[in-house]
Amino acid sequence: MSPRPSLEIAVVSPAGARTARENGADRVELCTALELGGLTPSTATVEAAVESGPPVHVLVRCRPGDFVYDAEEIALMAAEVRSALRAGARGVVVGALTADGGLDTSALTALADAARDTDPAAQVTLHRAVDQASDPVAAVAALPGLGITRVLTSGGAPTAIGGSTVLGAMAAAAPGTDVAAGGGVRTDDIAALLAAGATSVHLSAKTRATPRRAAGWVPLGAGGTSADDDTHFLTDGTVVAAARRALDDAAARSEEVPGTPR
Repeated sequence: MSPRPSLEIAVVSPAGARTARENGADRVELCTALELGGLTPSTATVEAAVESGPPVHVLVRCRPGDFVYDAEEIALMAAEVRSALRAGARGVVVGALTADGGLDTSALTALADAARDTDPAAQVTLHRAVDQASDPVAAVAALPGLGITRVLTSGGAPTAIGGSTVLGAMAAAAPGTDVAAGGGVRTDDIAALLAAGATSVHLSAKTRATPRRAAGWVPLGAGGTSADDDTHFLTDGTVVAAARRALDDAAARSEEVPGTPR
């Protein structure tokens, strides 16, 4: 029997990790700056989230922007991988590309080696850098040879449901790799994503926090960030719980139909 599909929630705080745990998440991906696509959280945040939530996988991304890194950035991320695992994380979420859109296998090997040298049981996930690759399916097919057992992907599309055909091709290209559907996932999409071949589901389940200030607000950063309007994201427990129900219902239905991919 295939493993039951799992639910991962992207969170930015120990409180978010706790909310995810209380509403049925199997694990969390911990990051900061979700509005920038996610960056590496602090070691203190990792430690607190480990205490608060389900198993924690830490996003390791040293800056926003593209996924083409120089040697100094790769060395920094390798150090962040080691710090995250020493702080109690069960896994890390990494990614790196070459300038022409291929996997940067040298960088990924260095990051995976840093993880396994620190914790041989650590799970290493390729993040949505894969969706910027020139050939996402070929990229996923190469992962087992790099010691990477999981990929987070939208199938190269703006949303996972829009990329579900490619997502299914990824699952077929790398049997045994956990293909986590992520990117604009709504609870109504979950059954279709599992049917397409996803083996787990990832969503942020986020909501905007109500500002706590009483005075006016002067924008603090360049345009397009949460610093413009004094807000940040929180994890919405009702969305997590709805996703849990949708995932369990879809998995139960697939077990009733022999041959249904999960």
